[in-house]
Amino acid sequence: MTLLTKDEYKAIAAELEFPTSAFVDGGYRPAASGKTFATVNPATGEELAQIVACGAEDVDFAVLKAREAFDDGRWSRLHPSERKDVLIRLCKLLTRNARELAVMESLDSGKTIYDCEIVDVPETIHCLKWHAEAIDKIYDQVSPASDDHIAMVVREPIGVVGLILPWNFPLLMLAWKIGPALAAGCSVIVKPAEETSLTALRLAELAMEAGVPRGVLNVLPGGGAQVGEPIGRHMDIDMVSFTGSTVTGKRFLTYSAESNAKEVVLEMGGKNPAVVMDDAENLDRVAAHVVNGAFWNMGENCSASSRLIVHKAVKDALLERIAAHAREWPLGDPLDPETRLGALVSETHFNKVCGYLDHAGKTIIGGKAHDGAFVEATVVEVPGNDVALAREEVFGPVLSVIEVSSFDEAIKIANDTEYGLCASLFTANAKRAIRGARMLRAGTVTVNSYGEGDITTPFGGFKQSGFGGRDNGIHAHDQYTALKTIWIDLADDEDEAVD
Repeated sequence: MTLLTKDEYKAIAAELEFPTSAFVDGGYRPAASGKTFATVNPATGEELAQIVACGAEDVDFAVLKAREAFDDGRWSRLHPSERKDVLIRLCKLLTRNARELAVMESLDSGKTIYDCEIVDVPETIHCLKWHAEAIDKIYDQVSPASDDHIAMVVREPIGVVGLILPWNFPLLMLAWKIGPALAAGCSVIVKPAEETSLTALRLAELAMEAGVPRGVLNVLPGGGAQVGEPIGRHMDIDMVSFTGSTVTGKRFLTYSAESNAKEVVLEMGGKNPAVVMDDAENLDRVAAHVVNGAFWNMGENCSASSRLIVHKAVKDALLERIAAHAREWPLGDPLDPETRLGALVSETHFNKVCGYLDHAGKTIIGGKAHDGAFVEATVVEVPGNDVALAREEVFGPVLSVIEVSSFDEAIKIANDTEYGLCASLFTANAKRAIRGARMLRAGTVTVNSYGEGDITTPFGGFKQSGFGGRDNGIHAHDQYTALKTIWIDLADDEDEAVD
């Protein structure tokens, strides 16, 4: 996609009409309480709109309509190819409205228009299209039963599902969840993050236009206690998929246990290591990957490479190159296409990140905050893996550097964390690369690069980074389906009489 100028993006922003109501049963509607909350542009502090603040009564109504839609089969029993056609039409509508969505996403979240245009919106469309195309290509199974029986193992949509979204990738995380959920035939209740509700509401409207039936895709803005917890505790929701912090994610296990034992899939935090050994080739390329991993999306990324674990033999040379590449990430107005580091999502989060900077170790680059919303790309050398910057998820553009003397020490420190989402290993030794990738306790391990894989590869974590399922790939469909065994007796009457 060709980027526009800053002035052109500003002009688009000035003309946007923001969706402000909940989307339930095929249309916009107010909250039952009549309450609203302000959604704010974090880069300027200006109010964008007043969004309806839903509550438990709205959750009940949305679940009722979602259940009706699921039970009468308007979507759940639609032929797979017909569901595919609808989702493909949605992708076309998203493509036509891509620029509007990118600007809306940037304004609402503080993300750079560069990322929204180049990464988030295109990947959202690609994700939905990929899952749509998979709908009529996933086969069920027949087990090796006796000659007198046929045993079919079939997947059925699990039912009504609650989808709890984070604020760091509003559109893309929405796609990661509704793609496989809708492909499976489920009805969904989406709770966007309170900070970033706009694009989820707009997508729901486009989905209705594409032909997604009433009641199948519902979006309820509001707070965690007012909407998230009622979803987690609802007796008629069959499954919840949550992406967000580990502290909040654990609550959904309690909600499930205290309600109907609904299935829960959690994708939570990370404190992801980038391990660079003394034989790593092309340190300039390594530095580019480390910088991208640490500072992409302002470090507001659960898979961010927030710990650089580097061999002492190459540390100084690598840090020199990291400093050079960090200069390629200018801080500024998110609607300026030259900006690579935008605003942190909220004042509360900005204060949290700044709190870590106040107690940082030896600052190598950056370390400064600006205008109550922006934090420079920061690299800090810490004395070991026991300090807060090495153990806690900062969720900001802060890279902690830990020096090691050996491969074994590097792997030990990399695994010394309560998280296990992603890890990177840089080495020219193929045997060491494979051995290290197996030793690293993380759901995704990249070798000589930073990344999360792609739409074809499952994404999720070990330990307190999550469990219960995976986003992306065919594996993502598993969490939105239930396995059923159908056992058919083929024995004739004479055989039964003998038995």
